[in-house]
Amino acid sequence: MIKKIDWYILKKFLTTFFFCLVLLTVIIVVVDISEKTDDLVKTKLPLSKIITDYYFGFIPKMDAMLAPLFVFISVIFFTSLMANRSEVIAILSSGVSFARFLRPYLVGGILLAGLLLWGNRQLLPRANQKWAAFDARYIKFNYEAYKNSSALSNYYFRLDSFSYAGIRYYDTTRRSGNIFFIQTFKNNKLVYNLRAETITWDTSTGKWRLDRILERRLNDLNEDINEKPTMQMAYNFKPRDLQRDEYMKDKLSTPDLNEFIRLEKIRGSEDVNSLLIEQYTRVTIPVSIVILTMIGAILASRRIRGGSGFHLAMGVVITVLYILVSRFATVFSVKGNFNPWLAAWTPNFVFGMLVVYLYKKAPK
Repeated sequence: MIKKIDWYILKKFLTTFFFCLVLLTVIIVVVDISEKTDDLVKTKLPLSKIITDYYFGFIPKMDAMLAPLFVFISVIFFTSLMANRSEVIAILSSGVSFARFLRPYLVGGILLAGLLLWGNRQLLPRANQKWAAFDARYIKFNYEAYKNSSALSNYYFRLDSFSYAGIRYYDTTRRSGNIFFIQTFKNNKLVYNLRAETITWDTSTGKWRLDRILERRLNDLNEDINEKPTMQMAYNFKPRDLQRDEYMKDKLSTPDLNEFIRLEKIRGSEDVNSLLIEQYTRVTIPVSIVILTMIGAILASRRIRGGSGFHLAMGVVITVLYILVSRFATVFSVKGNFNPWLAAWTPNFVFGMLVVYLYKKAPK
């Protein structure tokens, strides 16, 4: 049952968080504008267009990335003020256990974690599409790089465990290419070979159209050869899979990301670990909000001589350590053989144990 003291703490928690969120977001936007003023002026776009096409994507991206930090600072700030005013001592002296005192913090942390989890799955990918498109077109625009990135040459990939494909040249803008081939092996022997002069994505059917095809089926010493003018094929790759897009994983909704990972595993892609890290962090970062909330509440509830300044300093140190552990684990996974699931969850495991330790050592 939620009592008046729970509403009091929960209200302070949420109001402080949203105030902190708005304040730090304004600071981030001001810094970003100061860095990109020249680039934004060169776009010659009206202010409304810049806001809707860039900042409506940039702000959710930054807020989602820094949400655990915002929560942590908010919890430490208002709890430290409560401790300095002896409110925490009064609550515990009235017979409320320390675990019961932490309940509204846990509820608030779970609410914010659920909000971020929903945002990571639905809202953030759409925001990243806006931000990334504007950033690629106006901020990081370079004609030669753009021209090279719009075309692929001698691109090879795996369709499944036994089939391999390649394209001599593919234009990602026109979604068409030439000299496309597929080779299928069985027991280390070539059993099927397809070669097409051109390959084009048909938006009306959602399939690939091949033109001037030569099919060969090999069975021991026998060979079947078929020539066809055109074919419609539903392969397990789409135009987006043939684009060099550094923001691809950020722009995919969670269901699309899961499907993309499944296909990349089949193709034997080298980027699977980075995709898996993205998949897992969409869950682990919201969980980290709950963990950091509990750490902040336990640390700041104790009245000490340093007051809020000491608590905030401790919060900054813990946040830096969390980021370092997270980054090291991610690098070891992407560049090494560290399991992506463990890499994503290691910071939460480490700081989860810190929660247990601090709770046991906290004065009750």
